[in-house]
Amino acid sequence: MIKELVCDDAVLSTPCEAATADDAELAQDLIDTMNANGDAVCLAANQIGVTKSVVVYKGEDEKDHVLYNPRLLMGLGPQKLVESCMTHEGETRVTRFIKAKVAYDELVDGQLKPRKKDFLGWEAQMVQHMIDHCKGKLV
Repeated sequence: MIKELVCDDAVLSTPCEAATADDAELAQDLIDTMNANGDAVCLAANQIGVTKSVVVYKGEDEKDHVLYNPRLLMGLGPQKLVESCMTHEGETRVTRFIKAKVAYDELVDGQLKPRKKDFLGWEAQMVQHMIDHCKGKLV
């Protein structure tokens, strides 16, 4: 279901609780909402008012991906970038890694399974942005 975006800094700056397998419907709401917002390429649950650690992004393969409880394990190649956010006005200078190793959970047959993945370039930047959202860190 498409949800309204939340721009309230009090909600966006609240660290998210761990997600569970019961948050599958939330993940679908995030995908629906992201795809309904033409320029959107990623979205975190707190951006629709739910403080759970669930994020979605549109990969370079043009598919929608869901990460439950994402955590940055390691980053290589820090670079200064300018980012914007759908739920925060203006642009902000940030440091993002060009390569990021991320641990996350994936929903498989109704259960969360731990995974790790290396993200590069644009996808690495998006995932780091979403991890910051889960921590309640505003760009």
